[in-house]
Amino acid sequence: MTDVTDDPRTPRPDDYPDIATALLARLGDDHPGLRTREQTWTWDEVVRESAARGALAQELRTDGPFHIGVLLENVPDFAFWLGGAALVGATIVGINPTRGDAELADELRFVDCQLIVTDTAGMQRLGGLDHGLGPDRFLLVDDPGYLARVAELRERVEPAAAEGVGPESLHLLLFTSGTTGRSKAVKCSQRRLVWLGHFNTRKYFHTRDDIDYCCMPMFHGNALMALWAPALVNGATVALTPKFSASKFLDDVRFFGATFFTYVGKALGYLMATPEQPDDIDNTLQRGFGTEASPNDKVEFVRRFGAQLYEGYGSSEGAGSVKLDPDAPGGALGRPAHAGIKIVNPDTFEERPAAILDEHGIVQNPDEAIGEMINIEGARAFEGYYKNDEADAERLRNGWYWTGDLGYVDEAGFIYFAGRKGDWIRIDGENTSALIIEHVLRRYPATIACGVFAVPDPRSGDQAMAAIEVASPADFDPADFAAFLRDQADLGTKATPRFVRVSGNLPVTGSNKVLKRDLQADKWHTDELVYRWVGRGPVEYHAMTEEEKRALDTEFSNYGRERFL
Repeated sequence: MTDVTDDPRTPRPDDYPDIATALLARLGDDHPGLRTREQTWTWDEVVRESAARGALAQELRTDGPFHIGVLLENVPDFAFWLGGAALVGATIVGINPTRGDAELADELRFVDCQLIVTDTAGMQRLGGLDHGLGPDRFLLVDDPGYLARVAELRERVEPAAAEGVGPESLHLLLFTSGTTGRSKAVKCSQRRLVWLGHFNTRKYFHTRDDIDYCCMPMFHGNALMALWAPALVNGATVALTPKFSASKFLDDVRFFGATFFTYVGKALGYLMATPEQPDDIDNTLQRGFGTEASPNDKVEFVRRFGAQLYEGYGSSEGAGSVKLDPDAPGGALGRPAHAGIKIVNPDTFEERPAAILDEHGIVQNPDEAIGEMINIEGARAFEGYYKNDEADAERLRNGWYWTGDLGYVDEAGFIYFAGRKGDWIRIDGENTSALIIEHVLRRYPATIACGVFAVPDPRSGDQAMAAIEVASPADFDPADFAAFLRDQADLGTKATPRFVRVSGNLPVTGSNKVLKRDLQADKWHTDELVYRWVGRGPVEYHAMTEEEKRALDTEFSNYGRERFL
């Protein structure tokens, strides 16, 4: 891959100190900036559309934080409001439509939105919620009156940054995905977002010639930080699809001539579950970036579609902790980005020793080697959570930035992600990483997506429970699944799930991450099929009956552990 730093068109970090400056630099630029299947806008047109939205926001501004909620699919107006907010110093709050009604209303009140940009469908969703906003505080992008007002402003407003807009202007509030706990609103300034545009340009080889296929939701940091911001600073083309569709993915790639895309969570699993065609590799894709895909899915994607995948590690809160290394073994993220990236014991702050891996790559000393990933220098990059001092303090302890994620470094110096901090499962006095179990389960041919989490044991500690999504739960063969697990040399007996929930559609966040907290709350109390392995013999699963579920609940009472239910 050509080093983009050798390309004179690649912008330098000092070129654009903030998003507003980067956007205004595109005035007069006739290169395609935004595309849908129906229309193309040059970058000059994108800037002017953005300026019109910014002017409309200023007209409607009231006292208080200049926060604008956006509840839209990946439609052009989402991109125009990102730009418009940057020009006038407003803050975009991406609204996740997968939230429940009470949670959604609570989030809108919490982040002090004074305007909501949505459409007719979104208004129907929000209309009856207790969000504290009157009808006059909603802008519907499919309303003729809105379209006429934007057209009028576009004709008379000359794009410019409002007074006071600069690097420190708060541009985004990004809700964390909340897979294992309540979401928090991450602050992201214009300085940080434009810096990420430069940083990811070099890390993932972005150029002006790229056509960046945006199929992940624009309310999430993955699409904004790894795709939209690099496209802006390079003047590349953003190709929008309303939402991710595995069945339409390749058609879209070919239609747009896409060269780059991003993915999150189980999206890659959905892609690999589509029927393979002999001409899959006949496409324009060159690169993709994402997180939490299984090693097997990555290998198969490269084989089928011919594009290089960069599996990364990062978060909406912090800067990158990993640098790529082409010699990294399967499952490794790369190497620590710098000497300040450490794996430590969160209780003692002591650095963990290197992980000892067997021939299958399984960690032989997990209690000693796995710890929390921290960045000694990361406190400078973390800009905090909105109105959440307690969470800020949890992230910044001992002067360090704590990621909240587990990891380990092997003897060769490669770093691995071992799951979220809440992904520890304590079985028979030993810690097991849910993510490592998930890597094994994703190899099962019928698995589309999966999540592993702790459920309480009726006597002590935890047991591992898995939830897997398959195309047809009725056709799931528990004997075949058990035989598969018995054959996996890198899956220890203690790590083998005692419970397996089989689903045709696992609950996910808006960014396609399996929503483990909901699954964990259900335990075995679900109408979906749950299989159980009992005893210490060979792994064999049987379907749990309602009577067996009630008997298991009674065991907790018998041993005084009903509080864990």
